Amino acid sequence: MLSTFPENTVPAAVFDQVVKTYPTGPLGRGGIPALRGVSLTIPTGRVFGLLGPNRAGKTTLIKLLLSLTHPTAGTITRLEAPLSDRRTLARVGYMHENHAFPRYLSATELLAFYGGLSGVPADVLEARIPTLLERVGLADRQEEPIARFSKGMVQRLGLAQALLNDPDLLILDEPTEGLDLLGRQLLRQVIRERQAAGQTVLLISHVLAEVQELCDVVAVLVSGRVVYDGPLAELLRDPHTGSPRSLEVALEHLYRREAA
Repeated sequence: MLSTFPENTVPAAVFDQVVKTYPTGPLGRGGIPALRGVSLTIPTGRVFGLLGPNRAGKTTLIKLLLSLTHPTAGTITRLEAPLSDRRTLARVGYMHENHAFPRYLSATELLAFYGGLSGVPADVLEARIPTLLERVGLADRQEEPIARFSKGMVQRLGLAQALLNDPDLLILDEPTEGLDLLGRQLLRQVIRERQAAGQTVLLISHVLAEVQELCDVVAVLVSGRVVYDGPLAELLRDPHTGSPRSLEVALEHLYRREAA
C-alpha cells in the first residue's frame, strides 16, 4: 500500500510495486532480488529518512530514482513525471558518500563543470558558485586543486555540488561521512533551510541520532521490502506500551521481527 499523506501534499517521488532483480548466471537467467514489490511515497517539503541494514536495497532504490538503473517491474514517478522523463533530473541534487571528483580541478572549476551538466545558465553559475563555496566554508580554497583537499573538505564540496542547481529534491547519501563538528552543524542547517523553503530532502544515514533529529518521515527497508513507512514519531512509540523509545531500539525490533 502506498503511504498516505494530506491531500494537498504533492509527492516528490512515488514507487509503486517496484521490483529490481539483477541478472546472474549464464545468459542472465538467474537473478539477485534487490527490491521486492516496494511501494513508497516521498512527499514534498519533508525530510524523509531511508533506513535499513546493509544490503537492504537502499542503494538500488536511489539508483532507480537517479535513473542509473531501471526497474524490473513496477512504476516510479519523480517530481510528478515518469522516470523516463530525464528532464526532471535537472531538479534533483545528489550528494554521494564517496566522491570521485577529478582531483586536478579546482573547486570553482568542478562546480562550473557540474553546473553545465545540470543545465544551470552560465550567468547564474557565475553568481552562485562563490556564494555556495562561501556557504560550505571553502571560499579561501576555491582555486586550489581538489588533490590538496582533506576528506572533510571534499565532502563540503560535494554538498555545494548537490546544491548547485537549487534542487527541488535533494538526496543525501551518508552525508556526514568525514565531516567534523562544524561540518555536521552546517549540514543540519542546510537541511532545515531546504525544508523551510518547501523542498524535499531524502536522507540515507546510519547515524541514527541525526535521523532522529532531522527527519519527520521515514521508511525502513529490510531484504528489499518496506517494513515501515510513516511518521518517525509513530515508529518511536512502543506499540505495546505507547511509551517513547529510541530509534535504535525501534529498528532492532523491526529487524528481529523480519528475521523471525
